[in-house]
Order: sequence, then structure tokens, then C-alpha cells
Amino acid sequence: MRLRLLLIDDHALVRKGLEELLRSRGVDVVASAGSGEEGIKQALALSPDVILLDIKMPVMNGIETLERLRASNVTVPILMLTMSRDDADLRAALRGGAAGYLLKDMNPEDLVPALEAALRGDNVVAKEMVGSLTRIVQGQANEAPRRSAAPLSELTPREMEILSHVAEGQSNKMIARALNITDGTVKLHVKAILRKLSVHSRVEAAVIAVEQGLGRKKPNDS
Repeated sequence: MRLRLLLIDDHALVRKGLEELLRSRGVDVVASAGSGEEGIKQALALSPDVILLDIKMPVMNGIETLERLRASNVTVPILMLTMSRDDADLRAALRGGAAGYLLKDMNPEDLVPALEAALRGDNVVAKEMVGSLTRIVQGQANEAPRRSAAPLSELTPREMEILSHVAEGQSNKMIARALNITDGTVKLHVKAILRKLSVHSRVEAAVIAVEQGLGRKKPNDS
């Protein structure tokens, strides 16, 4: 089944180019929106599999759009696609529930694999932003007061084990190999972990895990 994607970007030329690129690679671009408000309407009406969202947009920027989408119970992966390499934008996107952060100057051949990785439940962050991601996760864990262990108490032993691997930046495939289970089983556990911790992304879950002392490494773009 073809991946169904909603594109939200205020630049018509960028939208046109991305639509052609994605469709040529088998992606079904179900709609292309030129504003955050229009994008929210399309997301609610069309229920795409994944959303590709620009950050720098007038009136309602990408972060505000992301937060509105999550507040409207849009739970599909939302990946930011932007020119911004600003740590603050990456931090805001992750806090808002973005499943990925990609740069517009990325290799076009890497875009569809990134979308597919997000659908598998993996964290997708541009390689150029990995250092920023590490600083952000470490900083959030160090600066925030240690959270109550109550959220983690909701997790099963297996979910705790998988969360510790997520906190180390491992992908679903890597976790499956380490625990000798299937990728699909890992994906189901990760979904349950995100639901129980009331977060939208693996990075948010990883921050909680680090705060509670789980994991030995910081998340990366695996």
C-alpha cells in the first residue's frame, strides 16, 4: 500500500518540487497545503499516514501548527522539513511532538526512506543535527527537576527494557536484534510506551528515561 502524505509549506515552488519528487518515488501526496490552518483542516479531513511540515511560515508557523495538530489528536508521524539548523527550533519541534527533523538541503534520495523510518516508529533527525539533539536531550534531563517515577511504574518489565534501548538511541531494528524479537513487536511496545508516558515522540520518551537513569548513551538519529 502506498504511503499517504500531507505536505504543508507556504512556498508554492517548494511544494510543487516536493510533490513531483515524492510522487515519482511512489508516495501518494493526498494534499498540499500552503498554510498551517489549511494543513490542519486537510489533516483532519484526509487522515494521512505521515505529515511533512515546514517551520518558517507566516501567520501560523510550523511549531504552532504542530502543536495544534497534536492538540487535535492527530497522532500520525509529523516530520519537520526546514532550512533551520537552530537548536531552539529543533527543541521546540521535539517538545511539540515531532517525529523527525529534516533539512531541505538533504539528499533527495534520503527523503522517502526517512518517511518510512518514521512510520516504523524510528526517530528521524538530520545527521547535521545529531549534535544538537544530544545537547538538547542531555540538557532537558539535567535542567528539569527529576520527574516522579509514577509514569514509569505504568510500564511492563519488557516495556522498561525497550525504553532503556530507546534512551540509548537504538532503532526498532536494533532493539529487535538485541532482544531477539520481531520489529513489529518492538513497534507495538514503543507505541504502548508513548501512550503510557503521554508523549508523541521517542525523543520525549528518551528524556524521561534519562531523567530516571535508564540508558547509557544519548539518543541519536538511528
